[in-house]
Amino acid sequence: MNLYLTLLIAVVLVVFLPKFGGLALYKEHSKKKLKETIEDALKYLIDRQYQGNMPSRDSLGGKLRLNQAQTTELVENMESQGLVGSKGMNLMLTPEGEKLGIRIIRAHRLWEKFLADEAKMPLDKIHKEAHRLEHTTTKEQLDQMEADMGYPTHDPHGDPIPSLGGKIVEIEKASITEWEVGLTARIIEIEDEPQMAYQQLAATGIRLGMNVRVLEHTKDRIILSDGQTMFKLAPVIASNIQVTKITESELKVHELPNLHNLKPKQKAEIVSLDDTVQGFTRRRFLDLGMTPGATIYPELENFFGEPRAYRIRGTLIALRSDQAKQIKVKVQE
Repeated sequence: MNLYLTLLIAVVLVVFLPKFGGLALYKEHSKKKLKETIEDALKYLIDRQYQGNMPSRDSLGGKLRLNQAQTTELVENMESQGLVGSKGMNLMLTPEGEKLGIRIIRAHRLWEKFLADEAKMPLDKIHKEAHRLEHTTTKEQLDQMEADMGYPTHDPHGDPIPSLGGKIVEIEKASITEWEVGLTARIIEIEDEPQMAYQQLAATGIRLGMNVRVLEHTKDRIILSDGQTMFKLAPVIASNIQVTKITESELKVHELPNLHNLKPKQKAEIVSLDDTVQGFTRRRFLDLGMTPGATIYPELENFFGEPRAYRIRGTLIALRSDQAKQIKVKVQE
């Protein structure tokens, strides 16, 4: 009898022990799960709002893969917290809901930027990891990470990162499928959904910041060129590419050679760093003296090709080819 009583007490303690009991842990897990679901819902509602659409309860439930009862419970919870309001079957964000939603978007895009640029994680992996981290990062940690990366303005897909004050700066853009044949444009966004299309674009070498000219556009294919490589894409894949106009001065810089093109001992003047060079990498380049006007040239060749040694401001530095290709130069006579 004493053994049974001991076992019963042990079971009660395991289940009902404050903080560490099974029931307490279950409640904590449910609370955390609800918080994440609400934050995901706010992100979706903000996205629809910026597209000029008024989302419905059904569309929210479909996005989050919730049944009707779960969706109703979620909306009621958000309404009780003052995050959303209802207009018939449609949902509207309150100022407090919009503020919290933008903070989550800011966290997601900053994490994607960090994972891609600093952690060198493959682009098709960063979304899932950023989604996990966005729910656990404090505002103070976000502010510090943003400062460490040099206050980036866009994530690796080209989406604008909300500022500390919650402002989202949108750039006028259009799908490459709507661009006129013969005109050059800059790629400012590559949509990451559907994932298959995004992975196919990444495999071709198409990247953000690239200037491309539309060479051909038919119902079966679109051919783009960056001046060195031609990219043949199906229109349904190309539709994931968003572009914007470039100025005449920007076009002239684009046509300049990059550091990687220099011959041994050929001197050149640094004109600019590629827009894709951000965060710790950009600060490292600047610390090494790679500022506009500085003279640089390849001094030592590597038998294996990588890295290559360059002389700048009296110092010898080593750069990989992918790094040298991000630096535009003007060859000195």
